[in-house]
Amino acid sequence: MHELEGHLQSIETSLGYTFKDLKLFKKSLTHKSYANEISDIESFEDNERLEFLGDAVLDLVITDILLRIFPDRTEGDLSRLRASIVNTRQLAEMGKKLNLGELLFLGKGEERTKGREKKSILANTYEAILGALYLDAGYQTTYRLIEAQFQFLLKRCTQEDIDLDFKTRLQEQIQKKYKQIPKYTVTKETGPDHNKVFHVTVSLGQKPLAFGSGKNKKQAEQHAASAALQILNEDV
Repeated sequence: MHELEGHLQSIETSLGYTFKDLKLFKKSLTHKSYANEISDIESFEDNERLEFLGDAVLDLVITDILLRIFPDRTEGDLSRLRASIVNTRQLAEMGKKLNLGELLFLGKGEERTKGREKKSILANTYEAILGALYLDAGYQTTYRLIEAQFQFLLKRCTQEDIDLDFKTRLQEQIQKKYKQIPKYTVTKETGPDHNKVFHVTVSLGQKPLAFGSGKNKKQAEQHAASAALQILNEDV
């Protein structure tokens, strides 16, 4: 059993918020594998509903912030910016900063397979924490805390064209992990000459990774690279 009160205090310090409902906090840390292994299910309800809520709240907050930061960006640009901020890799890093891996209630099976280190579990638990925050503190406080937690990533969006640098980021990631270079292929062109849409596939060797489209080849390649990065970042 965790010394929950002490762990709660450490997370509260990192978040800058004190929970009113300790049971809610405990629930946010309870993986379904643990809830399924014990008899007192009511006392250890899993965190999946909180994760569902936290995911929605996080998307809403980040979307609202991006709309304020970039009033002239298109819906497509904003979607790609949000995806570069809200993804499994980034959320898992947030979870690590809060030491969520050490605090989780996990079942024996997940313990054996190093569940405390899995990106997907850390990311989902972080979202569950946000869901618990929303229920415990309300939207305005949760908004403020999310904005503070994601300050570095949001600041990076304003300092560089993050949505225009997907090809570079993808190449760096693939070279580091697979020692290869991604290949871009125009698969088709649609529309009239004055308003063409280019469709591009990005591949690793002979394996297609993702697809993208745009008004020119460069834009289509960037969109394909963005989609590929999202897929790679979901990989646990």
